[in-house]
Amino acid sequence: MAKQMHPPSEKRSIPVGVVGASGYSGAELVRLLIQHPWVDLRCVTSRGHVGEPLAEVFPRLRGIGAADELVFSSPDVSAMVASGIEAVFLALPHGLAAEFALPFLEAGVRVIDLSADFRLDDAALYEEFYGASHPAPRLLEEAVYGCPEIHRDGLAGARIIAAPGCYPTSILLPLVPLLRESLLELDSICTFSMSGVSGAGKKGNIPFLFAECNESVRAYSVPRHRHLSEIEQELGKAAGEAVVISFTPHLIPVTAGIVTTTYAMPKPGACERVGPVLEQAYEKAPFVRLLGSDCPPDSKNVVGTNFIDISWSQDPRTGRLVVMSAEDNLGKGAASQAIQGFNIAFGISETEGILRV
Repeated sequence: MAKQMHPPSEKRSIPVGVVGASGYSGAELVRLLIQHPWVDLRCVTSRGHVGEPLAEVFPRLRGIGAADELVFSSPDVSAMVASGIEAVFLALPHGLAAEFALPFLEAGVRVIDLSADFRLDDAALYEEFYGASHPAPRLLEEAVYGCPEIHRDGLAGARIIAAPGCYPTSILLPLVPLLRESLLELDSICTFSMSGVSGAGKKGNIPFLFAECNESVRAYSVPRHRHLSEIEQELGKAAGEAVVISFTPHLIPVTAGIVTTTYAMPKPGACERVGPVLEQAYEKAPFVRLLGSDCPPDSKNVVGTNFIDISWSQDPRTGRLVVMSAEDNLGKGAASQAIQGFNIAFGISETEGILRV
């Protein structure tokens, strides 16, 4: 059973922990959570930094909130539960996150998972795309796909939230409203994304070294990136039928940010409806900024924020619709979106702790 909800009028500090707090997404989580007015960050874990003060590992956090008192610990579920946390953020690789989620849930701690472990509805699809049996298939039915603009109602009071991937967020938010209104020819959708190197995670891997990435752009995970599984799942829900798209991600020599461009054939008369449909879908969405038509978004305007900027254009020569978006892969594509879902789950304003530029 979910814990008692506390409406915004009952201001309090919600005790939370972060498992995997030293990776790029984990560090961004910590940076935001220690400044969150509703959060009491009690536990931060990292196998590689056990016993080290948070402010020494991340000197930029010195003097901010609880950063000077927090010390990295090992990821011990029992100890974290004993600290009194009510929610835990799992910034772990897929496969490992589910192993932690189950004991936390059994102890009554809500889970916000930033890995891919709970994003898919079907365990067989998980095995197909991730190459291993799902470690906790019985939890898939309960998990809520944590894109607030798409599944807001399901997030209220949720026990387990699956924060979306960075590429899926950049693709789904521009396209879902258009598919719900049947504006596009489904078999024509082709998406091209470019991401900063931090999207690959914080690990020693030769293809992601500075000398390998600088002054270079390359495609990767061709022809099937793992994120296609959740992208097509959510697009299919919006369209009411199976959707198969082409998706090619590219690595670009910047630290953070994603720019996505999608091409699709509109149905007759659909182009005139794109703007109004997006405006109606996101008129109450505080983190979706519609730039209007023919105004390509720029990643520098969203990095470090929870915003996604969206624009669109029609190519009169080919008849194709061009839909564009920009977001921070560590923000709206990971940490700050996870906190947005946490806010909704606990019944507080979704902008708390993340409405900064």
